[in-house]
Amino acid sequence: MTGRVSFKDKMRKIRDILAENLKKNRRLRGLTQEQLAEKANVSSHYVAMVETRKTFPKPEMLERFAKTLGIEPYQLFAVENDPNEPNERLYKKIVAEMKHMALDIKHTVKETVRETINEEHKDSKKKSSERTHGRP
Repeated sequence: MTGRVSFKDKMRKIRDILAENLKKNRRLRGLTQEQLAEKANVSSHYVAMVETRKTFPKPEMLERFAKTLGIEPYQLFAVENDPNEPNERLYKKIVAEMKHMALDIKHTVKETVRETINEEHKDSKKKSSERTHGRP
């Protein structure tokens, strides 16, 4: 076997993604299958068939579902990152480390500014004192 994914397997994955996103978006809007069907002008049986991966809608129907749900059609195929994937864990680790570094830099800058201001203040007082006491 060459590691190729068959068209049938690809379609199964696409149907899975569509079914999950359709159901998720329908539920987020508090709609039943019947209510979505009524608003999209299709049968509730058809909505159920899509959500159970038994049928795949034509582009016009995808657009109708998306419009009814108030989303863009491509959002019916959006895939969220799995937080347990190694790349996702690495990304989160890097972001956390960068935030920590940024806080360290911020603290260092504050301390440097504070020290510089204190030194300038001391120098200013010293020069003022020297002028008051007649020293050059």
